[in-house]
Amino acid sequence: MKKIRVLIIDDERAARNEIRRLLAGYPDFEIIGEAVNADDALKMIGELIPDILFLDIQMPEKSGFDLLESLDQVPPVIFTTAYDQYAVKAFEVSALDYLVKPIRVERFEKAIVQARQRLGKTDPGGQIFVKDRQHYHFIQWSSVYLIESMDNYARIFFGDKNVFLKSSLNQLEEKLNSAIFFRINRAQIINRQYIEAITTVDGRLKITISTGAQLEVSERQSAKFRQWAASK
Repeated sequence: MKKIRVLIIDDERAARNEIRRLLAGYPDFEIIGEAVNADDALKMIGELIPDILFLDIQMPEKSGFDLLESLDQVPPVIFTTAYDQYAVKAFEVSALDYLVKPIRVERFEKAIVQARQRLGKTDPGGQIFVKDRQHYHFIQWSSVYLIESMDNYARIFFGDKNVFLKSSLNQLEEKLNSAIFFRINRAQIINRQYIEAITTVDGRLKITISTGAQLEVSERQSAKFRQWAASK
């Protein structure tokens, strides 16, 4: 049986012990570490590569939200909190689940069931966490069809929404899966899964994506795109 690797992140020892005690009844979940703050958690996530986080939202210095914003790839998250207002906010960003302390056994069981279901169909492209103004989003990379440069920000389009990520297009391009995403010009990156049609106008390519938008590929990138598309 493949174990589900868990990292517990909470500044309170009693809270960490409570989650550890509750998880003892689920042999397919393996606790691989505990972190007491966001900085320790960031390091441990990079080293241990957990499958799921049990994450306290309200911690000293940096919150659980701050931690998630600092990650290039975000594992599925179950938020834990003693504050109802934070629980509601966590729910609104489509976290895997949220648990209000003290945690009830029946609610923990529900979270475990949801975790098993999510991990059984995790997006291979991964996800990121973005705070956009007062809204919080978990975004699956497979749902992103267009990324545009906006000065020092990247504007990410997914579903019927778009949000701003504090990252340059150059920085983001280095982290994206090059088999899926391609930079068509200085200001735009597209997801090949959303391409509907490709036409040629004066030697340059024009791409229509599933939203109906028509995007121009620069002359320099047109030749690279043909090679890229042919190799996939």
